[in-house]
Amino acid sequence: MKHDLEPSDRDALVKASKRVVLPSTVGTLVGLGLGVYAAVRLRKVRANMFNAFRASEKPTHVVFANGRQESIPDVTQYLQPSRWGDFATYFFFGLGGTVLGGELGFLLGSWSATRLITKDPARKHRIESAYRGFKADLLRNEAARLESGKHSIVL
Repeated sequence: MKHDLEPSDRDALVKASKRVVLPSTVGTLVGLGLGVYAAVRLRKVRANMFNAFRASEKPTHVVFANGRQESIPDVTQYLQPSRWGDFATYFFFGLGGTVLGGELGFLLGSWSATRLITKDPARKHRIESAYRGFKADLLRNEAARLESGKHSIVL
């Protein structure tokens, strides 16, 4: 692969790889920020809903058609937001935002790098042929290693 590419091709590949890193990093950080922001908003909504539920008048008994009365247990304590619930909200929203932002950034960076490489048709052809040659050499070496039987195959 070294001898199939010109120095400008190698520089273009290095530049293309750097074009992937920046959008991925920015996307990850923006996704993390948006995830935490969404978690804060959700926590406020949950707290407001709990406060509204706690302040509202709740029935204490149910009267059936035959006149029998049954008491309704107070479920307020089970609906109260907890520290574990807050931790899970922040963790999963932050993780989801990080993954989503990172993947979108990677997609954008890959698209930008592809545009850089495919801008010059001659460069694109040289890089593709060098990659095909590299892959063929790699597969030949792998086949030779397997045929020699020196290395075991781990499944």
